[in-house]
Amino acid sequence: MPAPLADRIRPETIEDMVGQEHLLAPGKALRNIIESGEVPNLIFYGPPGTGKTTLAGIIARRTDRHLVKLNGTTAGTADIKETVAKLDTFQGMNGILLYLDEIQYFNKRQQQSLLEYIENGSITLIASTTENPYFYVYSAILSRSTVFEFKSVSESETEKAVIRGFDEMSKSRSEEYEIEPGVTKHIATACAGDVRKALNSVELSVLSAPFENGKKIITLENAQALTQKSAMRYDKDSDEHYDIISAYQKSMRGSDANAAIHYLARLLEAGDLPSACRRLMVCACEDVGLAYPQIIPIVKSAVDAALMLGLPEARIPLADAVILVCNSPKSNSAYRAINSAMADVQKGNTGPIPRQLQNKHYDGEDAEVKGQFYKYAHDFPGHWVDQQYLPDNIKDTVYYEYGDNKLEQAAKEYWSKIKE
Repeated sequence: MPAPLADRIRPETIEDMVGQEHLLAPGKALRNIIESGEVPNLIFYGPPGTGKTTLAGIIARRTDRHLVKLNGTTAGTADIKETVAKLDTFQGMNGILLYLDEIQYFNKRQQQSLLEYIENGSITLIASTTENPYFYVYSAILSRSTVFEFKSVSESETEKAVIRGFDEMSKSRSEEYEIEPGVTKHIATACAGDVRKALNSVELSVLSAPFENGKKIITLENAQALTQKSAMRYDKDSDEHYDIISAYQKSMRGSDANAAIHYLARLLEAGDLPSACRRLMVCACEDVGLAYPQIIPIVKSAVDAALMLGLPEARIPLADAVILVCNSPKSNSAYRAINSAMADVQKGNTGPIPRQLQNKHYDGEDAEVKGQFYKYAHDFPGHWVDQQYLPDNIKDTVYYEYGDNKLEQAAKEYWSKIKE
């Protein structure tokens, strides 16, 4: 069975790679390190299909080291011992480069077993991960390694790999292809910077294409059908999940309806209706808040409707609510007020509740002053009376500051007149 297209045309030199210009362009740090021939322990962090494995292979060839590939999802301590055993063999005479893919799946003890060998230089470690290494990689490994972040490959760079993929398929299969305009660009765009996924789509496009007049016709319609949903990179436990919901809420906070709707679409396409609803509700309360307090029951109704309808119809009330949040005036005055008050409570800045507010109607024999002396606000002009509500030790604390929006400023003016 032939190897996948992505493996057959895997680049063998840095010049053949697509993307990662910020790391591999002439004069860039990682390029200089590789060309020096003295490669330290490295951690490659970034999304799948961006060249991490390919570059590890290139580095092994450039430094004339024996390459051992392990995957954190399947490898164990026995595999590490087997790798170390190669140090005393002909294969390991120039040193071993261990490429450990998905290192986040190695537990702490497994990662620790590598320390002695990477510290004395007998093994050079290149670890890769799609998750944030500062959360998932053991600190002792991190302190002995340099982290480089790989980024999604741009559409123009991915399209180069797609064209190369069609050329390779044509040569290896001795077939002639007629590729409709827009096919290579669509595949490059739909696969969202994942070159491996793009090349898989190339292979599927060829295998599913019909023969006409002695050549295969690669149609845009067929390419679109094969790449449907392939651009989704989403895992509810991954960084990508948290990045999308963060961008979703920040776009609503920033009043950018186009961006907010885009991130809502990504959440819904991934089937993550609960996150879409929860963050929308949070944003209505936290970021619009008292500038338009009526929005809270409105958004709640939209969320209820979405949960009742389910997908795909849930997109309609959610889109209404997201755009409403974006177009609404903003105030986080209540959010700041409760955060400040909770910080005081957590620090113990509380104190006894003032006597006039306590829920009792008698005084003990030890009370120096008898009587509750509570003033009922509705008995006074403007339904307000000057009386202490906070405990004595924080009686002058200010938690709430009026926002600069029309509604809160009107309330400020109203109460200023009353309290004067």
